[in-house]
Amino acid sequence: MTSKTLFEPYILGSLILSNRIVMAPLTRNRAGPGFVPGDLAAEYYGQRATAGLLISEATQISRQGQGYQDTPGIYSQAQIDGWRKVTTAVHAKGGRIFLQLWHVGRVSHVDLQENGASPVAPSAIRAATKTFVNNGFFEVSEPRALALDELPGIVSDFRQAAANAIAAGFDGVEIHGANGYLLDQFARDGANVRTDAYGGSVENRARLMLEVSAAVVDEIGAGRTGIRISPVSPANGVSSSDPQVQFDYIVDQLNALGIVYIHVVEGATGGPRDVAPFDFGSLRRRFRNAYIANNGYDLDLATSRLAEDKADLFAFGRPFIANPDLVERLETRAPLAAVDPATIYGGGAAGYTDYPAIAASNS
Repeated sequence: MTSKTLFEPYILGSLILSNRIVMAPLTRNRAGPGFVPGDLAAEYYGQRATAGLLISEATQISRQGQGYQDTPGIYSQAQIDGWRKVTTAVHAKGGRIFLQLWHVGRVSHVDLQENGASPVAPSAIRAATKTFVNNGFFEVSEPRALALDELPGIVSDFRQAAANAIAAGFDGVEIHGANGYLLDQFARDGANVRTDAYGGSVENRARLMLEVSAAVVDEIGAGRTGIRISPVSPANGVSSSDPQVQFDYIVDQLNALGIVYIHVVEGATGGPRDVAPFDFGSLRRRFRNAYIANNGYDLDLATSRLAEDKADLFAFGRPFIANPDLVERLETRAPLAAVDPATIYGGGAAGYTDYPAIAASNS
């Protein structure tokens, strides 16, 4: 047992975080024309800057990487400029923020792809999931398998996106390797039946995730690079016959790269923590830098896991939507406001920037 608390500072690489509470990535589908985050996004993130670390909503590294309507990008100058407003707002309030780099792979729809192209995937296996497109939820489109000579371009897009994020003022980036998106699809043998150097063995299926990680580290430094993984989550229709072996290997290689954190979805994303047998402690022991625990955490669970040294930082997702001052509410054990499900995805200020802080709601 340790005497650490959630509300004490934590040193993450070269950054001093004001506390151990992380705002998890939350897709809100409010990007403007050109997939540019607007002034409302700057207000939204600025309101939540008391989190020790904010991780932005998932942000596509290319047009091909987009899987949902009105999600932001980080591949054009206008997008970089839009995100700079966000980082300026967060830093003005003393916060720290990483950008989550995203390629959805097969979790997309032809109406979101340039010229109606098919989404891409490790293998031409359609995902058993839906996406938000044309103002509603629809089945994803049939993907095509990426050719071997296309994969260096994917790595290059992640590298450039990381450079663009730093140009936009972010303190670092989180590579999205979780929740059934492209890098996770490659890692899972339920989605990847390739027979080349990127399929088959544990090492081959990890190859693209690790090449992307190495490229981002080379571009912006290990101290500004994190990654999110979800070893047993069935999100977006992925499955794996060997998750422990697969992700023990992946984390060993990430540890060798020296990245600053792993952000681990423990269980099913947004669902049961015990969805499948898995020793998350194995990942914790293998990785020498920060371990961010995610999925179903509340104040009591996070406090107990910290006391047991099961994680360094704890990510909260949905509670941050309706509680911009979540850190204060947790520290004072104040009641949490409820999320309005009708305003989570898309729209304007309603359900986005109009949730009051507790001081305002009590006045």
